[in-house]
Amino acid sequence: MMTLTQQFAAEYAKGAVPGMLRAIRTTKRANNLILIGALAASYLHQAHFLVSLGAGMFAWIVPAVFDLAMLSMLTVSQTPGMAADAKRAAMKILAVVVVISAAVNFAAPGPLGLRVIFALVVGLVAGVEWVAAKIRPDFAAIEAREVEATADVRPGRRLDPEVAKARAAKAAATRKAKAAAAAKTARAVEEAARVRAAKAAERARLRAEQSELDQMLNQTRVMYTEEVGAHRAS
Repeated sequence: MMTLTQQFAAEYAKGAVPGMLRAIRTTKRANNLILIGALAASYLHQAHFLVSLGAGMFAWIVPAVFDLAMLSMLTVSQTPGMAADAKRAAMKILAVVVVISAAVNFAAPGPLGLRVIFALVVGLVAGVEWVAAKIRPDFAAIEAREVEATADVRPGRRLDPEVAKARAAKAAATRKAKAAAAAKTARAVEEAARVRAAKAAERARLRAEQSELDQMLNQTRVMYTEEVGAHRAS
């Protein structure tokens, strides 16, 4: 016979995963709405300012280019598995784009407080995308809670919280080791591909040099043959 506490623990365990998934989806939808609103505000503010400066149709194109570049660089920098040099390059470009966009927003006419708010909106765009890329479950905490909940629903059997934490930590270490092994394998494959490409380039270079040498020898033979023919004819 299960106690009320054990029944509650069982129901809580069953609803934990759907609840976390709903929270992740809700947060991501909210982040997308914040992102759209921030981009729209920044874009329209910059466009109106550039129109007032006489930029014409370019007033509506240039801010869009900067906003799209910001999103693109954030996507590159926050995508798991992306090459490290690509992420570093994306972060450098992102910093330049954010500074320029914020500067344009701040340079627009108006009260100082309003100009500061519009400049901060640009930082909000980068911040929201950065947070959105970090949204993921804490699997170690989930495993620890699962072990505790499983022990709670079994009458007469409880697992020590320290044991649950140790098991969760072990599982997390195993996942980390697997991820490190996968990354090492990916680096090895990439290095092997670079070596093959270098060898292929070297072979192509040698073939080109050999072809050039053969062409020179052929020209030399032709010239020698012509000189010999001319000498005999004389």
